[in-house]
Amino acid sequence: MALVAVGCQAQSATSASGLSPEIVHRIQTEIRAKYGVPNSVSIAVGELKPGSVPDFDNVTVTFTGSKKTTLDFLLSKDRKTLAHLDKIDISQDLMSKIDMNARPKRGNSEAKVTIVNFDDFQCPFCSRMHSTLFPGLLQAYGDKVKIVYKDYPLVEIHPWAMHAAVDANCLAQQSNEAYWDFADYVHGNQKAIAGHNSEEAFTNLDNAVSAQATKYHLDVNKVQACTEKQDEATVRASMVEGDKIGVDSTPTLFINGERVSGALPESEMRAIIDRALADAGQQPSGTDAKK
Repeated sequence: MALVAVGCQAQSATSASGLSPEIVHRIQTEIRAKYGVPNSVSIAVGELKPGSVPDFDNVTVTFTGSKKTTLDFLLSKDRKTLAHLDKIDISQDLMSKIDMNARPKRGNSEAKVTIVNFDDFQCPFCSRMHSTLFPGLLQAYGDKVKIVYKDYPLVEIHPWAMHAAVDANCLAQQSNEAYWDFADYVHGNQKAIAGHNSEEAFTNLDNAVSAQATKYHLDVNKVQACTEKQDEATVRASMVEGDKIGVDSTPTLFINGERVSGALPESEMRAIIDRALADAGQQPSGTDAKK
């Protein structure tokens, strides 16, 4: 439970939340400072509600920027302490909440260890993570792992990431191999793809898709129609799914339910995969393969 001192103020007047304007302002100020909330994001304090924790009331705080996020806080009855209690849902296996149907896969589809990566094609850290997974870790663990990518483009800061995700899915509709070949190319050539502006990046991405369609003998006209349409529905659904399980940055990976964020070095990834294999009753051979 994270605690933030909000001080003590006279409460001669109350706001719509039932708190004095001074206390509301102090809550907003302390939250903005503690969590590094930028000025472009507004912070609204909701109404007080009876709390389940002794000596604390519940208060909902809403953050509004490019998207809206709501968090529940606890406020002491003497109005001196604010606390944020993280609740973790353990009623259901986390992996069961991730829809992997029809997603391209690498590795053994029957493997005991599944690695799901919420990925952004324009993210430099995703590029680093991709190069760690492929070919190194996949080769090291052979048929003991399955790797699935989910779309989570950070559209606020990466202007061509959405276009890349849509284009990749256009290939995935016809070929698992073409999708991964495209993913390898984009992650390895982000600077070249970016060009001088977004329009140039879009053209470079579409040209790369056309090359893959030709290489793998796909229905080129169908692929082209898909890239021209730029239907974001599937990608947006993946983003919503990520939001629901706590994804807020890329890369974010789930390895048999264990969440890891950022471009982890290979040694740390091996330790996590080995632990997952051991839990599944298999020999953690990835380390052995490196020797």
